[in-house]
Amino acid sequence: MKDITYKIDATSVSESRADVTIRDFTVIIDEPEKLGGTNAGPNPIELELASLAGCINVTGHFVAKEMGISLKKLEIGISGTLNPAKFMGKGGDERAGYKSISASLDVESDASAEDLERWRSQIEERCPVSDNLSAGTSVEVQIAD
Repeated sequence: MKDITYKIDATSVSESRADVTIRDFTVIIDEPEKLGGTNAGPNPIELELASLAGCINVTGHFVAKEMGISLKKLEIGISGTLNPAKFMGKGGDERAGYKSISASLDVESDASAEDLERWRSQIEERCPVSDNLSAGTSVEVQIAD
């Protein structure tokens, strides 16, 4: 298969808010008031978790269909832990990003426990967002011409 390139554009509205254009959608990214924002939308790190949940949902249904598994219910809980020291300029050896992320899948299905475990394993292996988070995809930031 050929590679697919995804592209978005963002406009800085304030020091805490960016309006992001994705296809025909505008997504507002902002910080909560306690972090200096106006709480007009989720913050970037929350959206990262939301992206993972969305990707697990799509991948989960895709894989279930391939495996002949009927999902009566799929609820996804995601949590992530990070230390804000590096972001705040306080240095140290901490990463700027999440130290750990965990996903919990609440599933109702007639599939056996063994089939659900194979299904879960395939989600973990095939979810593009999970792959980006766990494999350390390189990110290059440069000044536009």
